[in-house]
Amino acid sequence: MNDLLRQIPKIDNVLKEAAWAELIEKFPETLSKDILRTYLDTLRLDIRDRKIDSIPSMEGIVATVRRRVMTFVAPNLRRVINATGVIIHTNLGRSLLPQSAVDAITNAARHYVNLEYDLDRGGRGDRYDHCASILTKLTGCESALVVNNNSGAVFLILNTMAEGKEVVISRGELIEIGGSFRIPDVMKKSGAILREVGTTNRTYKEDYEQAIHENTAIIMKAHTSNYKIRGFTRESRAPELVALGSAYNVPTYFDAGSGLLVHFRELGIHDEPVIAEEYEKGFDIISFSGDKLPGAPQAGIIIGKAPYIEAMKKNPLARALRADKFTLAGLESTLLLYLDLQKARLKIPTLRMILEDEEDVKKRATRIMRILKTHCPAHLYSAQITPMFSEVGGGTLPNVTIPSFGIALKPMLVSTSDFEGRLRRLEIPIIARIEKNSILLNVRTVEKEDEAHLISGVKSALTDE
Repeated sequence: MNDLLRQIPKIDNVLKEAAWAELIEKFPETLSKDILRTYLDTLRLDIRDRKIDSIPSMEGIVATVRRRVMTFVAPNLRRVINATGVIIHTNLGRSLLPQSAVDAITNAARHYVNLEYDLDRGGRGDRYDHCASILTKLTGCESALVVNNNSGAVFLILNTMAEGKEVVISRGELIEIGGSFRIPDVMKKSGAILREVGTTNRTYKEDYEQAIHENTAIIMKAHTSNYKIRGFTRESRAPELVALGSAYNVPTYFDAGSGLLVHFRELGIHDEPVIAEEYEKGFDIISFSGDKLPGAPQAGIIIGKAPYIEAMKKNPLARALRADKFTLAGLESTLLLYLDLQKARLKIPTLRMILEDEEDVKKRATRIMRILKTHCPAHLYSAQITPMFSEVGGGTLPNVTIPSFGIALKPMLVSTSDFEGRLRRLEIPIIARIEKNSILLNVRTVEKEDEAHLISGVKSALTDE
């Protein structure tokens, strides 16, 4: 043991190696030295614990340090290939952005922009003007405000309009949207007082009406976008609530959540609220997410009557929740695409994936399979084109499944779980599903530009290169 300990080189000797000089040309020297010290300490511990019986060569030590430094400096937020079939995948960053939004964000990152500068007047401007005009055009609203996400939007609305007062909402709409974000909790934090009415499955107009009194601030409706209740149910519709609010001079607020801006009738979807239509029904305020069905960056979009929006802008919380220039640039560029719905369906990746024809997905899967066969030895795997289903995801359209196609692949020399792990550890990780001892690569959510990476990644994982 003592002999092995004495063989561990001194740090100064390692620093004299030519390989070390090459290492610190590419990577931070201080970080490299820290990792070297930690590695040599680990060798000492391993010797004492009798885990090793030899010391790596000087070249081997430097090579190990290099690998660890490279791992340390590699970005944690990495590009992955989504082969799960879930289109708005929350764990994978939700919606992909259209190219025009990417370009707008790049422009805002590389150059000064008129974020809060009025080019016409030559003075201070309002950052919210950049998206307000297009939102009023698309939805018919009087005014609009963008914050960092829809949770923030709900919080700001309730705090501005109902602090210390009651918010009447159906018990069946006290939703949780994930990450322990629950309507009752956010309402309490906002300073508003929850007044739940009705039952879990049935709520009537009369339930709301009986709850209204002099301390009522808002009649609120929340879209149950991530689940559906079927059977013996009853909910009060927008016209009933709007009429009630008008009769008692109480503003109405609809948390629409997923934020559908176009119809998906071709998918048989007729009951998902379309934002412009909901506003037309008379709601005073509506909020929804940018990175769900709109296919834009993460944002909380608030539309509605101008006096309420102006009050929110003056709330000190608006500054804490405000969107940055990248969000505003990407959101505005995405929303502009909705001025031509045919182009929007082609250029916004979220819409394109949802609406891509099943046969076109099958053709892409067949082409990928054909190329895969030419690159990977047949004895390493078995695979076949298989019908699959995609989900919209992101807490939206919970009952909608979209027919899709993909490749069901079974490795021959390693277990399916080991192979799935290899896919995740690739330079560009491939995220897939395991079902019936096969890896399912759902092609609907694989971008065309990722197809080559998918093929090379599968090959690498099969051959363990």
